Amino acid sequence: MMAAQTEKEPPAMRWSQTLIPTQKETPADAQIISHQLMIRAGLIRQLTAGAYDFLPLGWRALHKAMKIVREEMDAIGASEILLPALQPMELWQRSGRDVAYGENLVKLKDRHGRALVLGPTHEEVITELVQAYVSSYKQLPLSLYQIQTKFRDEFRPRFGLLRVREFLMKDAYSFHAVSESLDKTYDDFYKAYERIFTRCGIPFVVVEAESGPIGGSASHEFMAACTAGEDTILTSDKGNYAANVEKCETGPRAGDLSGAPVGELQKLHTPGLPGIDDVAKFLKTKPKNMLKTLVFSVRNGNPAARGAEDAAGGPPSGPRTENLSSPAYVVAVVRGDHDVNEAKLKQHASAHFRVGHLELIDSAEVRQNWAIGFVGPDEAARRADTVMLIDPDAAQGGFWVTGANEIDHHVKYFNWFRDCGDALANPAKVATADIRNAVDGDPSPRNDGGVLKASKGIEIGHVFKLGTKYSVAFDAHYLDDKGESHPFIMGCYGIGIGRILIAAVESMHDEKGIVWPAAIAPFQCVITPIKYDGEVKAAADALYSQLVAAGVDCILDDRDARPGFKFADADLIGFPVRVTIGDRGLKEGNVEIKKRTATDPEMVAMDGVVQRVMALLHT
Repeated sequence: MMAAQTEKEPPAMRWSQTLIPTQKETPADAQIISHQLMIRAGLIRQLTAGAYDFLPLGWRALHKAMKIVREEMDAIGASEILLPALQPMELWQRSGRDVAYGENLVKLKDRHGRALVLGPTHEEVITELVQAYVSSYKQLPLSLYQIQTKFRDEFRPRFGLLRVREFLMKDAYSFHAVSESLDKTYDDFYKAYERIFTRCGIPFVVVEAESGPIGGSASHEFMAACTAGEDTILTSDKGNYAANVEKCETGPRAGDLSGAPVGELQKLHTPGLPGIDDVAKFLKTKPKNMLKTLVFSVRNGNPAARGAEDAAGGPPSGPRTENLSSPAYVVAVVRGDHDVNEAKLKQHASAHFRVGHLELIDSAEVRQNWAIGFVGPDEAARRADTVMLIDPDAAQGGFWVTGANEIDHHVKYFNWFRDCGDALANPAKVATADIRNAVDGDPSPRNDGGVLKASKGIEIGHVFKLGTKYSVAFDAHYLDDKGESHPFIMGCYGIGIGRILIAAVESMHDEKGIVWPAAIAPFQCVITPIKYDGEVKAAADALYSQLVAAGVDCILDDRDARPGFKFADADLIGFPVRVTIGDRGLKEGNVEIKKRTATDPEMVAMDGVVQRVMALLHT
């Protein structure tokens, strides 16, 4: 008989046997702290613009984040799948997103000339899949998710993993027969996301958001604070409202287009001045005393088209004036130091004037009709094919500079009542509405005296109520209990896995390097022998085995290097706990333990090391 085989202990994770290319110098092209530290700590390496190698430590951290995501997705009953990155272009044409995504869509053809897309997301593919297999309300609700590489042809990839062309994403999709079912699943995912980011140790805030090219109605973003973030978050100082800048509303602001003129209208030559700031400087005024007038063309401005948009999950319907059935243009007017919010503009234009799709156009055709860059509100008021929305801050009396409707010319002392005449009293022509981006200091929309405060952040998760946008486009229907056919009601839920790492590093670092949360650290503990031989080696090996047996994720720094060099690398990488073993301490039966965030190490008896390390990892 053969002797029974004994189970072998897995080999130790040794520093010398893995790839950890730390570096002292900050890369010249790394602009934000997460990019700098993740390269210096040997987590990632750029292969080409917007595409990164994940090295062993980076991959371990990424894998731990994925594990947490999977556990929470499974806990709410979502089933994992894997969909192709390579998608037929015809699917994107059916949804219309081949146009909506524009040049961000990575397009290619196979050897047979078939048009393909490298998927930036999978709404089309998942809808086509479920349409093929789900036909009855008895099969609903259904939630499916995947963790997969996505591709977006960013014009200018930057900031390390923050803005890339290739990235790892968890995307989930839910299918429902009734909206109440979607509401419950949406809430399940919302709470799961809160647990995911809490478990990952990332400070975050949830904000109301726009759905963007995904489409849909209700939408929330999970944001992590980051001074280098590309997203602006506005929160009320009362703590009861938060939204991103695309979605953020403001409280009531006065603006009734009244106010007497403060001077005679004067036409001024302003040659070669391309922007508001240039004109303001030339005329010795401030941008807040100028009116910015933007011209949008209207497409599908008819009730039928509007109804189709509503059915596809577009902006919510509201009371509309049946005044102009199909204006050619919508003109938006905001103060010179403010920016038009196109999502708000579309919503209010649809509510007031029954228009469809709006598009800011700077084409030869438009230039024949408008003096683009020098348009004044009075021109919009005169034109029969145009309606105008004015932000309340711009609908004031006082001193205004605006375009003179002639290239290289402006006017000053513009007055709404005097220069726009009877059009101001015509609700078919002019309306005031909140159409600009909110800014720091605006009143909170809660109308409780709160003031909005602006900060920067990065989006780490996003949940959407898609409605029937994609199921209508793909004829994806189910039969109810009466045998009647209905389109699936859908939800969509995404997490940027790489952005979890960015958020952790941006939120938790110091002058020495990264300070990882224990849950997603590449290793929770590094064992650092002062010199890896003799009794020190034996003690380090034994301690490694004990910690691993207790469930602590360890790496053994067995390099023949100076202690200070090893300590600096450990701090740069950000291992939560460092255990240092030396001859002097061993003679007294002790080792040195230092939490990454502690100022000083502590001496702990050998028989208490495992317990102390585990305690530090949970504090």
